[in-house]
Amino acid sequence: MTSSQRLTQELLCNTLKSEAKSRRRCCTLTKNDFLPEKSFSSWRDYLSALRATPSRFVHQLTNRSLEEQEIHEVRARSGHEMRRTLTWWDLMWLGVGAVIGSGIFVLTGLETRDVAGPAVVVSYVVSGVSAMLTVFCYTEFAVEIPVAGGSFAYLRVELGDFIAFIAAGNIILESIIGGAAVARSWTSYFATLCNHEPDDFRITVHQLSADYSHLDPIAVGVIAIICVLAALSTKGSSRFNYFASIVHVAIIVFIIVAGLTKADTKNFSPFTPYGVRGIFTASAVLFFAYLGFDAVATMAEETKDPGRNIPIGLVGSMVIAVFAYCFMAVTLCLMQPYYDVDPDAAFSVAFEKVGMGWAKYIVALGALEGMTTVLLVGSVSQARYLTHIARTHMLPPWFAYVNDRTGTPVNATIVMMFGTATVALFTSLDVLSDLLSISTLFIFMLVALALLVRRYYVRGVTTSNDQKKLTSCIAIIVGSSVATAVYWGLQGEGWIWYVITITIWFFGTLSLRLLVPQAREPRIWGVPFVPWVPSTSILINMFLLSSIDKDSFIRFGVWSLLLIVYYALIGLHASYDTSFET
Repeated sequence: MTSSQRLTQELLCNTLKSEAKSRRRCCTLTKNDFLPEKSFSSWRDYLSALRATPSRFVHQLTNRSLEEQEIHEVRARSGHEMRRTLTWWDLMWLGVGAVIGSGIFVLTGLETRDVAGPAVVVSYVVSGVSAMLTVFCYTEFAVEIPVAGGSFAYLRVELGDFIAFIAAGNIILESIIGGAAVARSWTSYFATLCNHEPDDFRITVHQLSADYSHLDPIAVGVIAIICVLAALSTKGSSRFNYFASIVHVAIIVFIIVAGLTKADTKNFSPFTPYGVRGIFTASAVLFFAYLGFDAVATMAEETKDPGRNIPIGLVGSMVIAVFAYCFMAVTLCLMQPYYDVDPDAAFSVAFEKVGMGWAKYIVALGALEGMTTVLLVGSVSQARYLTHIARTHMLPPWFAYVNDRTGTPVNATIVMMFGTATVALFTSLDVLSDLLSISTLFIFMLVALALLVRRYYVRGVTTSNDQKKLTSCIAIIVGSSVATAVYWGLQGEGWIWYVITITIWFFGTLSLRLLVPQAREPRIWGVPFVPWVPSTSILINMFLLSSIDKDSFIRFGVWSLLLIVYYALIGLHASYDTSFET
């Protein structure tokens, strides 16, 4: 038995003893369930910890968690193991269920009519390529570090606790906002199916501001039902998702086939009425439609043979999603001129205009099916993110508990349900979408950066000279990507600047490829064409960020500032104490 396995066994025993004591106390909650660390044992200890904040921050900023710690020690803090029940078939359909949801139905109409025209098809390809590059990065990490934390665990190993925590806060924000947006869209399509307006099923409170005055109890009810299913069984959730996704894909095939019978190629002209800028501006928004594939990475801990099943499941689901979205966009643009596309219910109205009004009910049913699976997979993955973050004590460890009977993180599932339901009850969809996209693109960029660090830097292996060259190359890649994005965001029209920045990016990536030896080879499955794939992912994600409006960046900055304040007051000291305990 290795030392890490012995430590894991000891941690499990200690956790089980603690759990038994908790049962004897009739399952009452105490301060130690939320702040058990030494820094919070008394006000004197807490003030002493606050005085040590600078030195503790430097330690956590420069310290790195080891893979073995994440896989064995950190995971053992949940008390019980999650059950390995998922195969590549489960993962692929979980990916399809997570990705193909409301995005294609909600966003396509507006982006086609007002932003890209028929070239919205190219916009879907661009955002799909960006998503696929990120999928490759996630896949290598999920295979090598198969834990529930997803991108949080990957960043903690490669970039340290502080960067991982900022990303973790944005992951939680992304999860809550994404779930709330989909739940409110669920109400809208349910209303269509019942021949009603969405507000007929909402409660209007005139004392609240317009963006928060339409209360949505149906969205709350749907989230609650999904939460119960997610908490009861991961395998049961997978089976439900599988059957629902099959129906959803069948409806998408119907929309494509039936719509193409009414196709007119004249509607494809002009193809780019809003120019190249319209294509990329739409790509940033349509990236929302590809969100969800990262949810599959959080299920690595529950996957049989992750080295084989995760690559097939993740990449397979994204390939299906890209083809489905592109074919649906082509179908919509061939059915009617882009300027006649309805921005709110594009496919339903398109079928009505070509004399197939009855098909709008099938479209609404398809949207409902897709949104239901998105909510289900999202609920499962959100809880696993929260569980692993709590295992590090950056959030209260009470959230990390895994139920011994169901093998699921019940506490985290319920807490995320309450957060998502609260936002869904009050907040309108247009307030939610842009903030969701900026958080996600930021995290995806960090994961690609972490993969470069993982391949080219290993402590004790990489020489000081190679480390300096690696730092310089990464600085050039990130700097040129930011410069390209800023110029685009400032509405720069000349092409000379793009030639300069892209050339600098190219030589930065080429220098990394030629001058810095890889310090680590993937043990099981690796991203091909490193460093080109992660470097391109950084460039594209940065570029898409530049198309998001200023107000969203302000909200993102405010949220990140709140995260830093929480980290300085609580998260830093809790994780610092925990790291020394192990």
